[in-house]
Amino acid sequence: MSQCDERLTELEIRYTHQARLIEDLNEVVTECNQRIARLEKDNGRLREMVKSFAPELAESPDE
Repeated sequence: MSQCDERLTELEIRYTHQARLIEDLNEVVTECNQRIARLEKDNGRLREMVKSFAPELAESPDE
């Protein structure tokens, strides 16, 4: 096998590995975005629930 062929094979292997890593990372990012969306919904519902129990309470300074 020539040096050029070896280099090409190595590049193909690296590309395949990197493509798989990108796919895996995309799955993780997608799952995180879905989880964040659910948490934001839950947080909004909890805020509304707290407001209904004690509407006179002021929000804390960090909100």
